[in-house]
Amino acid sequence: MKKIKIGNRMAGEGEPCFIIAEAGSNHNGKLEQAKKLIDEAAKAGADAVKFQLFKAEKLYVKPAGSADYLKDGKSIFQIIKDMELPEEWLGTLSSYCDKKGIFFLSSVFDEESADLLDRYVPAHKIASYECNHIPLIRHVARKGKPVIISTGASTMEEIRDAVNAVRSEGAQLALMQCTAKYPAPLTAVNVKVVKTLMDKFDVPAGFSDHSREPFIAPLAAVALGASIIEKHFTLDNSLPGPDHKFALEPGELKLLVEYIRGTEKALGTEEKFVLPEEKELYDFAKRSIHAIRNIRKGEIFSSENVAALRPGKAGRGLPPKYLEQIIGKKAKRDIAAWKGILEGDFE
Repeated sequence: MKKIKIGNRMAGEGEPCFIIAEAGSNHNGKLEQAKKLIDEAAKAGADAVKFQLFKAEKLYVKPAGSADYLKDGKSIFQIIKDMELPEEWLGTLSSYCDKKGIFFLSSVFDEESADLLDRYVPAHKIASYECNHIPLIRHVARKGKPVIISTGASTMEEIRDAVNAVRSEGAQLALMQCTAKYPAPLTAVNVKVVKTLMDKFDVPAGFSDHSREPFIAPLAAVALGASIIEKHFTLDNSLPGPDHKFALEPGELKLLVEYIRGTEKALGTEEKFVLPEEKELYDFAKRSIHAIRNIRKGEIFSSENVAALRPGKAGRGLPPKYLEQIIGKKAKRDIAAWKGILEGDFE
């Protein structure tokens, strides 16, 4: 099924793209900063703002060491510990989102957090690195809400296992193409996988973008049929923390939403026909067959007296495809120069 229902919104084939402003852990442990992120997501016109609810001790082994890509000597366990979103914020952030008219979402990383989060969210988000955590995926799917799974650093077998886990519990599902690199170069975002996910698994598919470039990859994904777009954002790229530098700033997020809505309008329909907006110039500029001098009744039509021209306001004749049929036939009436040649004008 290529549609899911998130709260009162449908997302999927034929529906407007569902845009998730990914706040992640860019709250830096400050509730007021988290609220400002919600403000900016709402002002930008995003459909949802998403945080992350994790516990360091349920995410990494304590001796995990440091992550080379962060270029920070601090252990990843401690970094994650410092980025935790306090559980007591959940109700406050959810209510604040309601007030601002935007959906509250959060990625979930363990079963206990999923239980705490469930009452506040209209759908559950599974992060890329949890795509192989089948027990967690089953637990979340049993809650009966749509499950959105990112697929960064995942094999097709892992994705298939995750899909089967959700379907075995009867939950709605959407998949997200994602590249697990921060920031991801455009050469690695692989947007075409959006279509692969849709076609192989018959689900709504979206795109979670980790590139710093604000618009190219998300708009390409929308053009390919992405139903959901997720993009990290921050209040300021200079703020401390691992996710601020590659995130969009508020003005860029607002433009992204505008450009996605514009792209959707430009995509239009797969059906080809003369649009109402084209009718004026169809009549004015599309060629038809015209007399190029006065033609007397009984005169033979030839390249000397008829041609395929743009009519302007002179009145259209027959389409040019009939020109060869008309040549050599006699005129049945007098025809003034520049008039369109019509069906009853020749024998």
